[in-house]
Amino acid sequence: MSVTIHICTTIAASPADVWRAVERIETHTEWMLDAESITFRSARHEGVGAEFDCLTRVGPLHTTDRFVVTRWDPGVAMGIEHRGAVTGVGEFRLRPLAGGVSTEFCWEESLTFPWWMGSVAGERFGRPVLKRIWEGNLRRLKTKVETSPVA
Repeated sequence: MSVTIHICTTIAASPADVWRAVERIETHTEWMLDAESITFRSARHEGVGAEFDCLTRVGPLHTTDRFVVTRWDPGVAMGIEHRGAVTGVGEFRLRPLAGGVSTEFCWEESLTFPWWMGSVAGERFGRPVLKRIWEGNLRRLKTKVETSPVA
């Protein structure tokens, strides 16, 4: 059994500006509360095929998640595949609003948890916790983009 989480926010910046804030994967720790550190496993740090480990912390649980970038459409979408203890897929999608001066930023993940994280029970109880954390992550991303434009 897997869990799917889908959240969106509107950011007062163009899709190009929002993309500049998320394309540098190593900076995701600046706005993702659950991401403690990112270490690249590949020479590529962007684009399809970039591979990295992320030390993730949710409450007392720590895990090193392995990710591979599966989609890279600048200003449109970034997709990843989870290949660690937690498996699944995720995607950031950007859609221009208000003639391109604002962006709808959506984050969707479909995850499957291992037995030692509670499997079905972990998925049931984990969904609201992860959704709350990711909503906070999107608030931090929105603040970062709107208050500190990326050059």
